[in-house]
Amino acid sequence: MNIPEDVWKKILSLMEREMTSTTINTWFDDARAVALEGDRFVLYTPTAFKRDIITARYVPAVQGALKELFSSDFQVTVLTEGELESYQGEAAASDFLPGTEEYTFERFVVGSSNKFAHAAAEAVANNPGKSYNPLYIHGESGLGKTHLLYAIAHRIHQRHPEYRIIYIKGDAFTNELIQAIREGKNQQFREKYRSADVFLMDDVQFVAGRASTQEEMFHTFNTLYEARHQIVFTSDRPPKEMLRLDDRLKTRFEWGLLADIQPPDYETRVAIIKNKAIRMGMELPDAVLQYVAENITSNVRQIEGTVNKILAFQDLLGDSVDVKTVTRAVQDMFKDKSDILPTADVIIEEVGKFYSIDPDLLRGQARSKEVSLARQIAMYLIRRMTTLSLKEIGREFENRDHSTVLSSITRIEKLVKHDPDTSEVVKDITANINTHFES
Repeated sequence: MNIPEDVWKKILSLMEREMTSTTINTWFDDARAVALEGDRFVLYTPTAFKRDIITARYVPAVQGALKELFSSDFQVTVLTEGELESYQGEAAASDFLPGTEEYTFERFVVGSSNKFAHAAAEAVANNPGKSYNPLYIHGESGLGKTHLLYAIAHRIHQRHPEYRIIYIKGDAFTNELIQAIREGKNQQFREKYRSADVFLMDDVQFVAGRASTQEEMFHTFNTLYEARHQIVFTSDRPPKEMLRLDDRLKTRFEWGLLADIQPPDYETRVAIIKNKAIRMGMELPDAVLQYVAENITSNVRQIEGTVNKILAFQDLLGDSVDVKTVTRAVQDMFKDKSDILPTADVIIEEVGKFYSIDPDLLRGQARSKEVSLARQIAMYLIRRMTTLSLKEIGREFENRDHSTVLSSITRIEKLVKHDPDTSEVVKDITANINTHFES
């Protein structure tokens, strides 16, 4: 499937409403689409004469067709032979956040549920360090927070290629710090992050409750803020709900602007599905759009995953896309969350990641205080999130007897009720486990 070419065919079809077939054939018979990237559509024509005519007379018509297809404004670039080679060389040499090129403001579908966060993110991208610093975007997983972070990064990089832009996830920041401490490279670690012109952290909630990480974050924040360098955070909750976060960090996170993202409404879901399908070279019937929008209601990532599955189903089986076909293709995606249970392996793996402990240690006989607590939390979560019996849970931990398992679960139940730190830990790990079933 050649997505730029598929889009170009639709553009030509739309332009035929306003132009004669002679005009289309004269100027566009040997034109071909090169790329559809962010807010830019790149077209190639073999002669400089045609390039000049298309640029002077017909680019507005191409932009109008793109606007009709995507409800977004596009730049249109027309290249000829030598320019095409230069463009392809530049594209190959680009290594800024590879694999994230599609996450731009132009590809972010705006609706009532995310309009404020989108506007704030765009304001920051247009005037880094001058508007809303820090910007703190929060909302449930899969609603587009990471998309906005990447969009900010790409917009700033496009306008200020000399800026040093750092994107990192909260847990990766912690892991890098641990490695720096082990290797005696604390100073290099600090220089890396405190010299950023733009600092973007995804899932900042994972720094909460980690003393060394919070200390490092505090000083990094102060250094960047005082230098008026842009800071943007995303999280699954506002700072005031991060009970294990230091008060001084809570205060700083709230210095700028807090913007939340809610699940998309019906109209926005339809627009997301339509936009995603067209970008993949396919136009879905209205009945299919409505069916998916009515059944996938809370998660943008799952909506996009549904469209991907529909397209794969059609490509592999060649079936026409109608409601019956779609139902067959994605029926497993319409299950209630209660129908989808994590495995013990997934839970043990996520607990291990959270505590930076090898899963084999959790399953084994190690008795250090941290390993024992992590193991008990794993048992508690397996009991709570699966249908395994106490005996079956014991088998996951080198055949521990059911009384040991029960004692561990009872201890964590009491801690969750009476100890805010443990309650927050369990909440964070549960959120990580649930991400396995979002797309």
